[in-house]
Amino acid sequence: MNSLLKSKVIAILDRKGQSVNTRLQEVCEMLKAEIPHYDWVGFYFRNGEKEELKLGPYAGAPTDHTIIPFGKGICGQVAVSNANFVVPDVSAQDNYIACSITVKAEIVVPLFVNGKNIGQIDIDSNTPDPFTAADERFLEFVNLEVSKIL
Repeated sequence: MNSLLKSKVIAILDRKGQSVNTRLQEVCEMLKAEIPHYDWVGFYFRNGEKEELKLGPYAGAPTDHTIIPFGKGICGQVAVSNANFVVPDVSAQDNYIACSITVKAEIVVPLFVNGKNIGQIDIDSNTPDPFTAADERFLEFVNLEVSKIL
């Protein structure tokens, strides 16, 4: 991913006059608009002390999956594993929660604050197998920058 996108992420997150949610919403919208294979972009966060994730800001079609138990689906697995999860073909995953029939692939990257997994960025794509190591590194960068404002 190019440095222009990185600087856009930093510029959005640096707007201290805006709420954290507003800035995260703008990051989601920018990523969805700028990266052709990012069809749904959202953040999930741990729901207090509960063993579940709660949907935060996102850009894309509305989803019914506003609460995801730890261990369920790709997002729930990342909440437990603390590791990136790239799914080239969602139809090949047993533990996949379908948000839309158009989704072909998904990438989820955990978000750490002070070494603790507090959430994740989740990207759905309607393109089969679009995610590369560059996507992973870029989303790790996004989450590192996001962690600075949380």
